[in-house]
Amino acid sequence: MGSKMGETKLDETKMDGSRMEVVQTEGTKLDAVKMDRTQAIKTPPEVCPLCEGTGWKTAGTRATVSNNDRRVTRCDCQLRTRGQSLLAAARIPRRYEHCELSNFEFDGPYRSLAPARMAACKFVEEYPIDKTGLLVIGTIGVGKTHLAVGMIKELILGKGIACLFYDYRELLKQIQNSYNDSVKTTELDVLRPVFEIEVLVLDELGAVRPTEWVWDTVSLILNTRYNDNRTTIITTNYPNLPERDRLSSNVSSRSSEAAKYAAERESLGDRIGDRMRSRLLEMCRIVTMESQDYRERVKSASFR
Repeated sequence: MGSKMGETKLDETKMDGSRMEVVQTEGTKLDAVKMDRTQAIKTPPEVCPLCEGTGWKTAGTRATVSNNDRRVTRCDCQLRTRGQSLLAAARIPRRYEHCELSNFEFDGPYRSLAPARMAACKFVEEYPIDKTGLLVIGTIGVGKTHLAVGMIKELILGKGIACLFYDYRELLKQIQNSYNDSVKTTELDVLRPVFEIEVLVLDELGAVRPTEWVWDTVSLILNTRYNDNRTTIITTNYPNLPERDRLSSNVSSRSSEAAKYAAERESLGDRIGDRMRSRLLEMCRIVTMESQDYRERVKSASFR
């Protein structure tokens, strides 16, 4: 009897010991997890050696900065972080993501484009001291969009300036689509960033056949940005000429006069109206690009 009771107590002791081991093992695991978390929390993040994590650096070199003149500026690490965020929000089309001022061709057969590139570099250098926009005019394939994208990429990554790219045709489609009852986006939702962005690229201005609605929309965008003193970079295929006189209603569509009118190249005034063309001349400096079609040259070379 006594030995049985002893065996029972011994078995219970063994079981209790096993339970204790399990509890200890689980406790050890929990402690290890806690230690890992604590170490993860205590691990210091990578600190910029230039600003020591403050986000600000002293302007100039130590040799030129006196004790009484401790001016500071945003550290490069902050500009890089902000720049990448702004670049992702700029809506640059994938086709033009590679475009930069540094890889814009302006020598050899494209020597005539050197003044345009120089004007683009000057624009970037002087912004925001001079906030005058640019009206880039040229025929198809001379690199207008490349130049415009290159400029805003320099502003975004080099100066932390918020920029937005919009194809003129796509913008008008988005505005028109906002009138659809099944779409939750309103016209103001589409236009607000266009109005408020610091630098806007409006690519291919005049590419949509003019109607009263198109003219009113262009007028609203340009006037709003003009009144708010915001910078706009515009590209267009149409020459900077005033609107042509309209044919009178009694002229036959088959007449030589009508044929001559149809054969003449349309002007920027024809596409956006003389009033808005005049507004553009107040907002922007004109940059003219004259060269052969780059895409046509590359395509021709590929068949040699």
